[in-house]
Amino acid sequence: MQCIIFSEEYCQPENLFPFTLTRRIQDIRIGIFTIREKWELMLKLPSYDKWEGDYKEGDRSVTIDSKINEGHYLLVHSNIIPTPSMAKAVISLEPGQFLTHPIAGAIAFHFHSSDVTSLHKIRVRETISFQDDTPKIVYPWDIFHLNDTAIRLDFDLLTKDKRSAPISPTNKVSNEEQVFIEEGASVEHAIINAVTGPVYIGRNALVMEGTTIRGPLAVCEDAVIKMGSRIYGATTIGPACTAGGEIKNTVMMGYSNKAHDGYLGDSVIGEWCNIGAGSSASNIKNNAGEVLVYSPASEGNKAMTGIKCGLLMGDYSRASINSSFNTGSVVGVSCSIFGSGLLPKYIPNFSWGADGIRKYDYDKSIRDIRNWKKLKDVVLSEREENILKYIYDNY
Repeated sequence: MQCIIFSEEYCQPENLFPFTLTRRIQDIRIGIFTIREKWELMLKLPSYDKWEGDYKEGDRSVTIDSKINEGHYLLVHSNIIPTPSMAKAVISLEPGQFLTHPIAGAIAFHFHSSDVTSLHKIRVRETISFQDDTPKIVYPWDIFHLNDTAIRLDFDLLTKDKRSAPISPTNKVSNEEQVFIEEGASVEHAIINAVTGPVYIGRNALVMEGTTIRGPLAVCEDAVIKMGSRIYGATTIGPACTAGGEIKNTVMMGYSNKAHDGYLGDSVIGEWCNIGAGSSASNIKNNAGEVLVYSPASEGNKAMTGIKCGLLMGDYSRASINSSFNTGSVVGVSCSIFGSGLLPKYIPNFSWGADGIRKYDYDKSIRDIRNWKKLKDVVLSEREENILKYIYDNY
């Protein structure tokens, strides 16, 4: 096989609102890696995206039709998290064989260019049943529900046949065999408990003094954990994120900040977000009942998440100091949030404020995103801006 082609067909990306407004499902981070990165590493293949005909098309998009280059391809469903046994089954597929799971459904399909009959129509010769566990994200809360599993899978994949950088003697460490520190990372005067799960510290990450860590935890490349932080599993601090205060069972996808005191649990924070000092998100109701969240693709625009769900915040959104998020809050893309008391449970895309919400002026929102990206020496790309303009005009 020459490459992976990810397909969102039948994956219902609309159910993963607001995170799939700005990215394909395969680019969601869960564990240490994105879903795309997991498949690429396991199969040692480059990846592309099946052309879906929407506003998120980019350089990776591939049209599957009679003009596709001759060769073998692997069509992978975007919301499936690979495991070692699954990767082995996928690699062993013959041309025309389709791997499926009795509950999770379609996993992967090996096809040859000669099997393509017309636009996105491919001849299937045989269906193969896969019976092992098949992790799959369908809703945003699946990201933090499955993060424990994902961190453990990624830790094993990443650290196999590799040796951790030395752990400084200034740290107090339990179960050192399950702690892996990349070269260039700095970890001093921290308490690390890996008895409950592995702890991964990425290249050039900084864990400041007084930090207390309980695995499973992934601190990705260039991330910073502020002094005195309390972070416990299963949590991912994505690339170039800054984290502080108390964080539990949360995924920060990348380039976002929750740098100060305040609680964040059972949550997913997109990229380029900022949560102000003293802000907290409730993750359980006073009656310990089921949490109902805004879900635009679900019946009645609502869905049940279980008894715990904190904050689901879309890319480029920011909250002022001392913001108080209700249980099961959903924040759209590029919001500037400020207001007194408990904030609304749903804050739409490009909102300005919270009390009597107004629409964020588009030009000002782009200016502000550029300013935030500049703080991490990154430039807003033309493709990102086109995606944001589409969301502004259509959602």
